[in-house]
Amino acid sequence: MPKFAWDYGPLYFWLTLSLIILVYAILVFTFFKVCRRKSAFITLGITFVVFIVSFFFNLFYVAIFNAAAFTCSITICLFANLGDLRAFLANPFKKTSAKAANFGVEKIYNRDALYKKIETAVIALSKSKTGAIMTFEKNTSLKDIIKNGVPVHAPVSPELLLTIFYEGTRLHDGAVVIHGNEIVAASVFFTPTTKPFAGKYGSRHRAAIGISEISDAVTVVVSEETGRISFAVNGELESVDQSIFLRVFENYMNDKVQTSETKDSE
Repeated sequence: MPKFAWDYGPLYFWLTLSLIILVYAILVFTFFKVCRRKSAFITLGITFVVFIVSFFFNLFYVAIFNAAAFTCSITICLFANLGDLRAFLANPFKKTSAKAANFGVEKIYNRDALYKKIETAVIALSKSKTGAIMTFEKNTSLKDIIKNGVPVHAPVSPELLLTIFYEGTRLHDGAVVIHGNEIVAASVFFTPTTKPFAGKYGSRHRAAIGISEISDAVTVVVSEETGRISFAVNGELESVDQSIFLRVFENYMNDKVQTSETKDSE
């Protein structure tokens, strides 16, 4: 029969038990930040109880089987939440505030008028097949990410957006980040997603999906090959027609999710 922790003495036993509890505490913290699913916490709790029982009663093979099953479960869970895991590893102790980050220039503005300006710019870019990527910050602050871009700090206007993405300018590569009614920065480069997708996606689309995996930002992408308009939200990409762009954009910015039936009726 294999020796267990108690066979090496009380000190070794309690040190080992303390280490196990510490590891599980770290895993609980990680799961809370990454998975946030009740099933994950239930699985973690059950495996912890089984492991402690087997530890105290020298059930060696039960402990080994439990550890193997737990390792497989946590690997699958973390792999299924790679986007959230990336955000957690980038800043494990970051608190998500319900209040949007304030860059210091935001003023009271007409939201409907702003969205109309965005629609005008996006449709013009789509018709001219000008590649563009615009990211609209919501609750998650993008201050650290936009440091690699060029500060703009100018009010949103269709003319300025069209000028920025014009191929002859130095700022046309990369994304424009918009906070409230202000263009905060241009030529911002995001880390592209590593998620496999069916079909061909260019660097803009992969960058848009990448930023949506680590934040709650809404990103609009215009393809320079087809003029197709797409939204990247929560790690997913959705293409929309010009005629419904404004409604879909408003829904995403207001955290409303359109069902397939709603889209079909439109």
